Amino acid sequence: MTISAIITDIEGTTTPIAFVHRVLFPYARERMAQFVASGHAALADVPEPKLETLLGWMERDEKITALKTIQGILWEEGYRSGALKAEIYDDIAPALRRWARAGLRLYVYSSGSVPAQKLLFGHTPAGDLTPLFQSYFDTRAGPKRERASYEALAKGIGLPGAEILFLSDVEAELDAAKEAGLQTCQLIRAQDGTKPSTRHPTAASFSEVAQQFDLPHA
Repeated sequence: MTISAIITDIEGTTTPIAFVHRVLFPYARERMAQFVASGHAALADVPEPKLETLLGWMERDEKITALKTIQGILWEEGYRSGALKAEIYDDIAPALRRWARAGLRLYVYSSGSVPAQKLLFGHTPAGDLTPLFQSYFDTRAGPKRERASYEALAKGIGLPGAEILFLSDVEAELDAAKEAGLQTCQLIRAQDGTKPSTRHPTAASFSEVAQQFDLPHA
């Protein structure tokens, strides 16, 4: 069936996993104590002791909305000051631009907060990519490894699951999307060491995705 929309993950799909763990997480961790001391309203959903709780969540890479919101606030400061510059794979921007020009509807679904997603795509070496996307989804849409989350996304987008292609490096996420009726493809980025799936098509780049699914490509 013809693909009308594409939903993409970020970490390990459009962006190196190392960027998140080597750059973004340390940046937020170093500024967390000062943020807690500020008494920001975003701390309301964090149990006491707040600093220890937040650092513990970060250490375990928990997909908790309150943590992701706070990380997004800290990263916004870094992007706006120029201390942070997003990293994306070289094949991402050209593919997204071709797909958008061709009329494909593009979306992001990541465990990172929506503001953090917009900051990343708004500050790439290839320029501001945010206008290419129709909308962004985070953990408020539901856990990424549950079928119901993808059923809700398809309903919100207003398309049958079979017309939506979900791109991710995580097999469990792809499994959930496939169960919801979406088409799927796993991104295998050599530097991220992703283990190839036996249940989903795989591709090493967005260019390969385009070739496999008959999407616009160079």
